[in-house]
Amino acid sequence: MSGCCDNDCTIEGLQQRQRGTLRAVLLINALMFIVIAAAALVGHSSALLSDSLDNLGDALTYGLSLYAVSRGAVVKARVAMFKGALIFLGACTVVAHVVYKLFVPSMPVFEIMSTFSVIGLLANSLCLYLLWRHRHEDVNMSSVWECSRNDIAVNISVLLASLAVWITASAWPDIIIACCLVILLMRSAFRVMKSAKKELDGHDNVK
Repeated sequence: MSGCCDNDCTIEGLQQRQRGTLRAVLLINALMFIVIAAAALVGHSSALLSDSLDNLGDALTYGLSLYAVSRGAVVKARVAMFKGALIFLGACTVVAHVVYKLFVPSMPVFEIMSTFSVIGLLANSLCLYLLWRHRHEDVNMSSVWECSRNDIAVNISVLLASLAVWITASAWPDIIIACCLVILLMRSAFRVMKSAKKELDGHDNVK
């Protein structure tokens, strides 16, 4: 005789799959944050720094998502709200770095930017592949999917910025791309928080 009803087993199986995926992408993003942050500092790249901070934000949100997997809808929505706030904080950090570079100019190193943007793209493509099947399961996993999809856009943007730096022999493409990434991150932050707020409001209306 089965040790649980079919529905409970199905939910438990889903949660186990979610945990396994989140552990994998958490490890990948934590490692990529360390690697790319070091490369950004050595390579004097604001765009690459935004990439590394995006990885850090993702690692933190994946950790929170692991916590929320077996929790109720309200907890998942609150965690998603916090994820949105982390994305917004990362965007503000990039803004601060761009302002600093305007006052203390430095030339990004093309070779470092291009190499590590490609490495980041490969790593985040793997994360996106792992998260694909979970993207519509609940607000917790959909917000994780949102973060991962952003990563691909960030990596491609940094790669394009590195090519533009090489072609123009100027630091401006790095700064411009970093500013565009700030807009992308802020839009994503507000989208995640809006979705979480809708979930929380829906729960309050049920009471």
